[in-house]
Amino acid sequence: MKNKNLIYKSISILMLTGISFGAVSCNDSNLEDVKNTGTFDSNNYFKNEEQSFAGLVATYDMMRKYSGGFENMVTFFNGASDDFYSGGGNSSDGAGIQGFSNYTLNPVIMPASYWRDYYQGIANANLLLDRIPNANMNDQTRKRFIAEAKVLRSLYYFELLRMFKNIPLITKPVLATDDYYNIPQEDPAKVYAQIENDILSAIGDLPMTISTTNMNEVGRITQGSARAILGKIYLYDKKNTEAAAQFEQVNGTPGQTSQYGYKLVSNFSSLWVIDNKFTTESILEAMHTNKGNGIWDNWGSGKDEGNAVNQMVGIISYGTNNNIPNNDAPSIHSGWGFNPVTDDLFNFMQGDPRLDATIFNAKSLKQQNKISYSPGFRDTGYFLNKYLPRKVDESTQPGNTELNFRQNYIAIRLADTYLMEAEALGGAGGRAQALLDAVRARVGLTPVPVSIQAIKDERRRELAGEGHRWFDLVRWGDAPAKLGTRGFKAGKNEILPIPFNELINTALKQNPFY
Repeated sequence: MKNKNLIYKSISILMLTGISFGAVSCNDSNLEDVKNTGTFDSNNYFKNEEQSFAGLVATYDMMRKYSGGFENMVTFFNGASDDFYSGGGNSSDGAGIQGFSNYTLNPVIMPASYWRDYYQGIANANLLLDRIPNANMNDQTRKRFIAEAKVLRSLYYFELLRMFKNIPLITKPVLATDDYYNIPQEDPAKVYAQIENDILSAIGDLPMTISTTNMNEVGRITQGSARAILGKIYLYDKKNTEAAAQFEQVNGTPGQTSQYGYKLVSNFSSLWVIDNKFTTESILEAMHTNKGNGIWDNWGSGKDEGNAVNQMVGIISYGTNNNIPNNDAPSIHSGWGFNPVTDDLFNFMQGDPRLDATIFNAKSLKQQNKISYSPGFRDTGYFLNKYLPRKVDESTQPGNTELNFRQNYIAIRLADTYLMEAEALGGAGGRAQALLDAVRARVGLTPVPVSIQAIKDERRRELAGEGHRWFDLVRWGDAPAKLGTRGFKAGKNEILPIPFNELINTALKQNPFY
């Protein structure tokens, strides 16, 4: 696969009202199935609740950046961690992901979408926050829509902070008459303060819980998910006391059902069943469907709704040997071979009950002559089982099979917030111990003494392949030691280069050493 080189000006173009916001069809109001159908004149929109809800859905759509399109967060950040290689068909398969994996990433090959897409989501939220106050709807609904827009905007700014650190802060629609080429980067501390305060102001206007059977509600932000996002932001902002306080409200008594209805599922592997969506463990979930009928012409444009991670981590030219009697090898959809698991992670997880649900051992099956496949770049024989596509999961709807896998991506789940709270507590004390114990007990493991190192090890095993490891290593200051052999340089590679085309004729300054 090749990255498409497109020229964008996220700040100067995507932020402009009238062209920044995709129109939305609401024939089916389920957040999962609403489609972006083009651009529209925002001056004549947001007149009522229906139109405002359509705009809100379009703002939620940017959450698909985690797992949708070739330039998704999961495979990109997996490939730069110590747990996975970039993979793919060869060493030039996707210049961005290859460059990030071996730390030769530069502003020219840095995929622009990681900057552009989140600013598009922010522009959508800004437009909503500007227009909803004057829309015709009841005040309770208005407050909820505003709260959701604030939380989503904060989430998207948080992702930009984690990736680029030095970013512009824009909290209102950018007008054509504005000097949009000279919007400066803001002090990261001020961006953190803005998004933290926005979420705090929004929580009271959000519902405690929502029904996962109501298709108008499923996937929407609640008080619990807002607090989890805020706790995570506080953790990255080194405000551990505040982070622990938010997580405690989300988590409740470790191992029990929290006030928001969250509870660890009993079967770890069930989290990765393709239609097992919005479990009691799910706090923030990006939705995917095969009903968008995505095709190559619109892939990555925002109109496609499938999970791209499934196709990307699939094994190249996978097949089973029909000459082996009672061959028990699974029937797997062939993919593109990205994110092969490192030997280091495979060895680290030996003896852990989560191993088989996390890692698919194709090496062993191939040695037994049960399967065949074509090795991709940096093949190890080990693949990410959590998102490995099965034949039975192929879409029967129109559209390209590769682009229409329907597995959701859980951006934040309860085991994650348990471990983040334990970390925020300094890896010490009875509550931190109980949180760690609960994560281990769910998979039948006995307690180990709580410590920061024990929490680090547990996060690596529990959350492997879910896109968190690289950010964890950077947050802990462990990246130079763990990734130095890949080319990681302290003081530089903790953040990414701003895409080259974003800098031309603007006030933006490139990040240091790029």
